[in-house]
Amino acid sequence: MESVAVVAVPFPAQGHLNQMLHLSLQLASRGVPVHYAAPAAQVRQARARLHGWDERALRSVEFHDLGISEYVSPPPDPTAPSPFPTHLMPLFEAYTAGARAPLAALLAGLSASHRRVVVVHDRINAYAAEEAARLPNSEAFGLHCLAAFPLAGKTDAGLRLLRDRGLAFLDVAPFVSREFAEYVAKRAMPTKEISPGSGILVNSCHALEGEFIDVVAGDLAADGKKYFAIGPLNPLLDLHADAQKQSKPRHECLDWLDKQPPASVLYVSFGTTSSLRTEQISELAAALRDSDQRFIWVLRDADRGNESAEEDEPEQTRGAAVQVHPSDRREGQGDHRVAPQLEILAHGATAAFMSHCGWNSTMESLSNGKPILAWPMHSDQPWDAELVCKISQRRHPCAPLGDARRGDSGGGHQTSNRGCHAFGPRSGSAAASEGARRGRPCLPG
Repeated sequence: MESVAVVAVPFPAQGHLNQMLHLSLQLASRGVPVHYAAPAAQVRQARARLHGWDERALRSVEFHDLGISEYVSPPPDPTAPSPFPTHLMPLFEAYTAGARAPLAALLAGLSASHRRVVVVHDRINAYAAEEAARLPNSEAFGLHCLAAFPLAGKTDAGLRLLRDRGLAFLDVAPFVSREFAEYVAKRAMPTKEISPGSGILVNSCHALEGEFIDVVAGDLAADGKKYFAIGPLNPLLDLHADAQKQSKPRHECLDWLDKQPPASVLYVSFGTTSSLRTEQISELAAALRDSDQRFIWVLRDADRGNESAEEDEPEQTRGAAVQVHPSDRREGQGDHRVAPQLEILAHGATAAFMSHCGWNSTMESLSNGKPILAWPMHSDQPWDAELVCKISQRRHPCAPLGDARRGDSGGGHQTSNRGCHAFGPRSGSAAASEGARRGRPCLPG
């Protein structure tokens, strides 16, 4: 009989899939047998978008399909009043309704062949903890894929700690759709417990959120549960050493970065679940071009709820990496592959990151020492921008660019581009100056 098996159960959204896969690979690299369980389309998505690891590392994890029923999902809605990706709701509903039975079968089989089974599930997947509790040799830990300080806000009486640090406990309602809020409360996480299992793992660290982590840890300890801060989960890259180990071709934008001066390029990306409106794309493009600064801009469609529809499109129709060289502003060749965010942020030529402040992007940027120009859009992103900016303003005054509650930060524009755009400087800086008046870079504290 084997000694232990870890079963990783991510929520089927890119930021959650990615964090769970990083954790799975970290555990597998230490010789722990890891089983990554998700619907087949999301398994393919997580594997295809993985960066920071050699593809051969994926062989150390065993992937399982949690077969779910077919569902009909609308495309992203460019006219929606809120940037929250409500079009993903059919996927989420189908997942919660259909994944429990195949996960239960997987856990039962592993329980019979291992002395101990540890289920690491996304905190939204409360059903996974319930299934683990049915087995005599299994326990569950929830992976918290967000910042720690919102959890501290739920346990800190009177919000004293948040107030003392100048932070607001933001009501989640303005930043998510009514449908998603009801889904989480009634189906995904019906329990009122912070941790229905043995404890929580959080993708954060004491250097960034130490006081908040200690508050939550103390609250859980009172209930006999554990709290581990294990972030950042993303690997920290040595680009020169790691380049020799990579088995896939290098992205063209990295070759372009190699030719730029140190700390001279702004990286612009707003994640996978929202798109900018047409007028926002035009305004941002004009500001960046007129700023007299080099930049890389990842411009892409929001993820669809029905990933199989994307698989039918040729990859080259969905994106391109367009480069404009500073010397002559001529356009270069396109690169249709997913932009390698970790490698871009680790590169010495990258100076700062204009970001939606998803927690993955926030941790990846801060762990690579890159300042953030915050433009939160939905979900936990306003919390993350609040944390980064308020903690950082001890040294550098800063403010988020947009306010998701006012709808400043996007409503979705379906564009065929899903690639990486790099541009060199152009004369004129009026638009960039206007952008600077609206918000400053939020530097890591």
